[in-house]
Amino acid sequence: MVIKFDEDKQNIKIAELREKESEDLAQYLSSKYGLPYIDLIGKAYIDTNALRIIREDDARQVKIAAFQLTNKNIKVAIISPNTQGLNVILENLQNQGYIPELYVCSQKSLEHAWSRYKDVSFATETSAGTLDVANEFISDFIKKVNSVDGAKKLIEDVKQMKRGFKISRIVEIIVAAGIGSKASDIHIEPEEDEVVVRFRIDGVLIRVTLLDFDTYKLLISRIKLLSGLKLNIKEQAQNGRFSVRIGETEFEIRTSTMPGNNGESVVMRLLDPKSLTVPLDQIGIPDKLLKLFIREIEKPNGMILNTGPTGSGKTTTLYSFLNRVKTPEIKIITIEDPIEYHLAGVVQTQVDQKKNYDFASGLKNSLRQDPDVIMVGEIRDNDTAATAIQAALTGHLVFSTLHTNSAAGAFPRLADLGVDSKIMTSAINLVIAQRLVRKLCPHCAKTVQLEGERLEKLKNIYDQINDPEKPPFSDEIKESVGCPQCNNTGYRGRIGIFEAIFMDTELEKIIHDFGSEHEIFDVAKKQGMISMSEDGLIKIMKGVTTIDEVERVVGFF
Repeated sequence: MVIKFDEDKQNIKIAELREKESEDLAQYLSSKYGLPYIDLIGKAYIDTNALRIIREDDARQVKIAAFQLTNKNIKVAIISPNTQGLNVILENLQNQGYIPELYVCSQKSLEHAWSRYKDVSFATETSAGTLDVANEFISDFIKKVNSVDGAKKLIEDVKQMKRGFKISRIVEIIVAAGIGSKASDIHIEPEEDEVVVRFRIDGVLIRVTLLDFDTYKLLISRIKLLSGLKLNIKEQAQNGRFSVRIGETEFEIRTSTMPGNNGESVVMRLLDPKSLTVPLDQIGIPDKLLKLFIREIEKPNGMILNTGPTGSGKTTTLYSFLNRVKTPEIKIITIEDPIEYHLAGVVQTQVDQKKNYDFASGLKNSLRQDPDVIMVGEIRDNDTAATAIQAALTGHLVFSTLHTNSAAGAFPRLADLGVDSKIMTSAINLVIAQRLVRKLCPHCAKTVQLEGERLEKLKNIYDQINDPEKPPFSDEIKESVGCPQCNNTGYRGRIGIFEAIFMDTELEKIIHDFGSEHEIFDVAKKQGMISMSEDGLIKIMKGVTTIDEVERVVGFF
């Protein structure tokens, strides 16, 4: 007798047994934790108004689903009360005035609930990875904070609050303190025994407070949720963002997490759009150089390169150029990573490496859009360099940045990227290098006397500066002190120091002969170029900054 095996029937039976085991496990866990069991598949109505209260990405990460809403009472299904990130979700619900009631369910029940997200419209969500957080609280706190000392007091006060309220507000408090004290970045760094919070103000990190590890763990979960990052990924770097609107100004917060020995390090960059719209004549460009810059950016074609390390103000300068040339009669396209400020009347596109949309492909696409002016956020590879050079040669004005230490270093760098030296000199109109130095606090700066070897060296440097409009050399200069107005640093705000190279016949010749950075610099000096250190020295003589500050940024000796 032959027994026929029905494989399909057997598979159905196995699936039914697994499903029953899953439901049995959920019922066991509900009994263990003293929570009611719920079957969401056909035995419970899923209210999409409840479902929409928790973002789908967050729900899937934390294994949770809101399924019923009555007034402010919200029923929530979970796999286990010990799931990482659950407490943060529940605290967020409570802070919005909801009263969560927990139920335990199976994974299949959750997946059934998540499938209903396709029927939900999130009208209050701004964009992927972006949330507007407790803006009324932040606005109130910012009014109380205008210094690092004020920020420290604000954070210390919130650390004394009850645990639930503390965690729900601590991100808002830290962001408010950062914005109020005019920080550009907030650093949260776990060390062996404590977690350090530091603010970068005027380019320098200042310690603000310490956190315990319990607070840090809940804090980082909250930041990840706000930034659209995955809670369960700790061994890989992640990047996200959220926004905060203060009155009419929307601050964008760019979040970066990175694994370390003691836990994940977090940096939140605070992007104030007002800081990126500085008029061209207020960013520190010397008057003589400013006239030449304006002449070059008003040309119909060619390339203008701005060089320097990250955080040297390159983007602010390029945005100032764009605002200067922008008119209704021309089309401007930018390719950025990321878009730091939205310019009215400008077409802006952001690179996306996951979709293979990089600077090179963005630039090629933009050329099909009939632009007059193109800004490429950064030239990183030979494909982008070649396309940008060709664009400059074919009737477009191209702005871009390059990571080199000096203006002269841009030419060997482009050669390394495979750009032909003859094409390079035909395309490039201007190469700039810049850094940012802190400005002296006007409330506490004091006058000191230069003397000895330092006086002699600075006098020799100053005598070689080729600028008839430079102020007379003085052996009396300003020095930083420190007061409450400047967070006891002696400085308040920053300004650019610049150098620039313009293309001429002699420079073309040395570039065609593959001249070194040093040789190109010597030719540029014959043009009358003022180096960044010399521009810094002029600003010292004008009482704008100090010797120590210029020495820190570009060096003298």
